Amino acid sequence: MADALLVDWYRELPDLLAGDDPELWANQMNKALRGFRRQVRKRYSEGSLQRLTSHPDCEVRRAAVLALGLTGTIDSNASLARMLHDEDELVSKTASDSLWEIWFRAGTEEANLELHRVMRLPDFQQVMAGLDEIIRENPDFAEPYNQRAIMFFQRGEYQRSATDCQRALELNPHHFGAQTGMGQCYMKLRKFSAALRAFKLALEINPTLSHLSDTIRALENVVDEG
Repeated sequence: MADALLVDWYRELPDLLAGDDPELWANQMNKALRGFRRQVRKRYSEGSLQRLTSHPDCEVRRAAVLALGLTGTIDSNASLARMLHDEDELVSKTASDSLWEIWFRAGTEEANLELHRVMRLPDFQQVMAGLDEIIRENPDFAEPYNQRAIMFFQRGEYQRSATDCQRALELNPHHFGAQTGMGQCYMKLRKFSAALRAFKLALEINPTLSHLSDTIRALENVVDEG
């Protein structure tokens, strides 16, 4: 069966057991994931993995969403976003992580490499200049807008941050990170009704963002009280 090998490889990934050294386990897991990715690339197409995300067996779905995070492209954006609503908690959490992975490689190969390089720069101004350049050269690449929004937020430029969040969402409506960021910007701008709408949308996109529930309830009280 098409799912058998994938599940076998998935089961070979090391579990973190009580008493294990976390650093040693992390090194073992990274090595195992590299092997898993190589095997998947040899035997599975992206379309096959997308179809396996609808498999009735949760272990198959877990393996498929992990494999898409390691090998998939932005073409799997909608498939992985759907899995955020999966009944299996590990499937939905893995889908959330996998979406971040594909968002960072949603541009051209050159743009993807440049984004990773820029985000590792130690100087704030260098990062901002690098993001500006990537956006100029790749105006349809959503993730640089989201990363620049984070930088604007850290600098206290909340309206500019919200504008970049909005642009990221126009390019990638599944981007729960940008949607959450917009809510945070509106909180800082004391636009509480707008913040409430933004956080509710973020939770609709990604129900694993359960920490937003308390913020939403608090904002509902603020808005109700006028």
